[in-house]
Amino acid sequence: MSKKPKTHEFQAETRQVLDIVVNSLYKDKEIFVRELISNASDALEKLRRLQLTEKEVFDDNLELEINVTTDDSANQLTIQDFGVGMTEDELVENLGTIAHSGSKEFMEALKSDGEKNEALIGKFGVGFYSVFMVAEKVQAYTRTWKNDGDGQCWESDGDGSYSIESSDGQRRGTKIVIKLKDDFAEFAKEDRMKEVIKKYSAFVQFPISVNGEKVNTVDAIWMRSKNEVTDEEYEEFYKFQANDYEAPLMRMHFSADAPLEINSLLFVPKRNMEKMGMFRNENKVALHCRKVLIDAEPKALFPEWLRFLKGVVDSSDLPLNVSRETMQDSELLRKLNQVLTKRFLRFLNEQAKKEEQNYLEFWNEFGTLIKEGAATDFTYREDLAKLLLFESTALDPGKLTGLDAYLDRMAKDQKEILFLFGKSRESIEAGPYLEAMHARGLEVLLLTEPVDEYVMQSINEYKEKKIVSADSDDFELEKLDQDEDADSLDEEKTKSLCEWLKDKLGDKVSGVETGERLIDSPVCIVGGDGPGGASARRMMKMMQGMGENMPAPEVKLQINPKHTIIRGLYEIRDTDEETASLVADQLLDNAMASANLLDDPREMIARSYKALEKLAPTAS
Repeated sequence: MSKKPKTHEFQAETRQVLDIVVNSLYKDKEIFVRELISNASDALEKLRRLQLTEKEVFDDNLELEINVTTDDSANQLTIQDFGVGMTEDELVENLGTIAHSGSKEFMEALKSDGEKNEALIGKFGVGFYSVFMVAEKVQAYTRTWKNDGDGQCWESDGDGSYSIESSDGQRRGTKIVIKLKDDFAEFAKEDRMKEVIKKYSAFVQFPISVNGEKVNTVDAIWMRSKNEVTDEEYEEFYKFQANDYEAPLMRMHFSADAPLEINSLLFVPKRNMEKMGMFRNENKVALHCRKVLIDAEPKALFPEWLRFLKGVVDSSDLPLNVSRETMQDSELLRKLNQVLTKRFLRFLNEQAKKEEQNYLEFWNEFGTLIKEGAATDFTYREDLAKLLLFESTALDPGKLTGLDAYLDRMAKDQKEILFLFGKSRESIEAGPYLEAMHARGLEVLLLTEPVDEYVMQSINEYKEKKIVSADSDDFELEKLDQDEDADSLDEEKTKSLCEWLKDKLGDKVSGVETGERLIDSPVCIVGGDGPGGASARRMMKMMQGMGENMPAPEVKLQINPKHTIIRGLYEIRDTDEETASLVADQLLDNAMASANLLDDPREMIARSYKALEKLAPTAS
C-alpha cells in the first residue's frame, strides 16, 4: 500500500534556476534527452563500482543498461536505468536542490582513493530540470541499490513544488516517466528518439535501447589506448563520424592529462572538397565530455584554416553542470584550441619527416589551407612555415622542398632564402631573374600559386634567415669575377643611356640603372616592394581584380650594357629617335611582362606591329 504523498516546496534558488533552465538556458529542446541519459549513465557507473566493493546489491541480476520507451498515443516518454537508484532522502537532496545528485561527493571519494573515473557524467540538478522544457508532468520512480531500501515516486509539474510517496514493486534504479506538452509530442515518437540519442549519446558505454532496439552501436574508441584499436575499427569509426565512404588519409589519436585532460581522435579526409570546387569545408570535430556530446560543430575548437579536420575531442574538464550552449565563449575552449592545434601541427611535421609520400598527398589536397594559416595566423606562423612546400631550381620539375631542406643546401655565406613568383615554373625560368642566381649557384624557390607571395611576405624570416624575392631591390648580388667584355658599353656610355631612358620613360619607372642581375637578357624590373610596388600589385590583382584600380607600380628598370639590343639602342638614340623610343617602350613592357606586372598588352602589341613595319620591305 502506498502512503500519502509528501509535498515539498522547491528551494528558492531551485525555483529560480528551474525558471532559467526551462525558459532560456537551452536553445535546443532535445537537449533534455542527452541530460537524462547522462544521468542514467552516471547512475549505472556508480552501481558498477559498488558491485566491486559491496557484497549485497539489490536486484543484482539486472543488466547495466538504459531503456527508452515511447508511446505516441499517450504522448509519453520513459527513460529507465538499472543503476544505484535513490532513497527518499536522496530524492529530496538530488531533485529538490540544485547541483546535489551525489555525483560530486562520489567523484571526491574516488579521488581520495587515488582514482579518477572517466565515465562519471552529468549531475542531477540543472541537467535534470531541463526535462521541464518539454514536460507537462514528470514522475521519477526509483529504488535504491541497498537491500533494506524501498521504492519511491517523485512527481512534479515544475511549478514550485514536488511530491514524494512510497511505491511498491520498483526494480533497482530510476525510471523517469515524462508526460509531454502537446507542442513537444515529437519526442514520443520512436524515430525521433533514435535520432536524438544517436546524435548526442551514441558513445555512452552502456547499452541504450529504444523500444527494445539497441541504438548506440559504435564504440567510443577515442577513450581507449591506441594500441587496443585496430585499423579496421579506426576506419569504421571515421566513416560513421565523418559520413564518408572512403578511409581517411591520416589519423591522430592523442591523449593528455595536463594542462587539460584530453582524449582526441582526429582525421584528415582523403579529399579536399574546397579544392574540388564543391563547397567550403566545415569543421566536423565534435566536442564531447566523457563520451557525451557537447557540441557537434564547435566553431572555436580549431583555427579556421584547420576546417578540414574530422573527429572527436573529449575533455572531462568541461563544465557539465552549466549551460553547454555558452561553451563557445569559454576560456577552457580557447585552451583546448591551443593544445590541440599545437599537437596537430607537430603531428603533421612528424608525418612530413617519417611518411613523406603520405604527407605529399596531404599537401596536394590541403596545402592551400596550410598556406592560409601561415599568411594569416601569427600565433602558429613559425610552426606552419615548417610545413610549407614549394618547387625549387635545385630540384626537377614537380619535386617539392621545404624551408628546412633549403637551409640544409644553402652555402654558408648565403644570407637570404630566395624566391620568385610567376604563373608557372616555365614562365619563371623563361624570365631574366634566374640568370644571376644560376651564375652564382644560388637556389631559388619557385612560387606559382596566387597566395604564395603573400605567404612569404607574411613569414618574412625563417630561422634567422630573411626571406627575399630575387627581384627585390633590397636583394644585393655580389659582383661576378669575370673578364671585362670588350663589347660592353663603358661606364660613361651606360650612365648616359640610363639618363636618356629615364627621360623617355618618364613616370613609368622610378629609375634606370645597371647592376649584377642580368647575364643573357637585356633588361629586367627590380624593386617595387613597397605598398605601391610590384609585389603589392600582384597580390591585389590576385584578390578579384583589385589591382586594376591601383596606380602604376613603382619599379626600376635595370639594363644589361653587354647586350646587343642595349648597345644598339645607344647607337640609334641620336640618329633615329622614333625607333629608339619604340625600342625603349618595348623593352619596358617586356620587362613588365616578365615580372607579371603588365596589365594590358594591347599597347605593347600595337607598338610591336609598328616596329615590324619599320623592318618589313615597303610594298611597291
